[in-house]
Amino acid sequence: MERHRRFIIGASIIVAAVAYLVYTGIRETSVYYLTIEEFLAKREAVAGEGLRVSGQVGDKSIDWNPATLDLKFRLVDAKSNDGVLVAYNGVLPDMFADGRDVIVEGTYARDGAFHARTLLTSCPSKYEAEDTKE
Repeated sequence: MERHRRFIIGASIIVAAVAYLVYTGIRETSVYYLTIEEFLAKREAVAGEGLRVSGQVGDKSIDWNPATLDLKFRLVDAKSNDGVLVAYNGVLPDMFADGRDVIVEGTYARDGAFHARTLLTSCPSKYEAEDTKE
């Protein structure tokens, strides 16, 4: 009986530890995905939370320092040209340029800047239909 009781206690501890690891893993990796329009509408409400925001790199807004790997640029809405300053430290993606569609992952601070941990660029699609005017 004593052996059976120790087995149940040990199994319970292992199950609780695995459940805790799954919970913390999901909590740390789950982030909201927003377009820049959605983000701008509720930026104060989501300040400090993990976010992914998609938008375009603003024209002539790139400030890149290759010595320190610091990058600052404006993430903008292509329609309204309204946006937010993004601060990123890391390797610059190959396809990064003015007007390029990008996705940034990080947190928005109340100082008005989005502090990105990850910066992803999207390639222009070769398969998009051309605009033809008849």
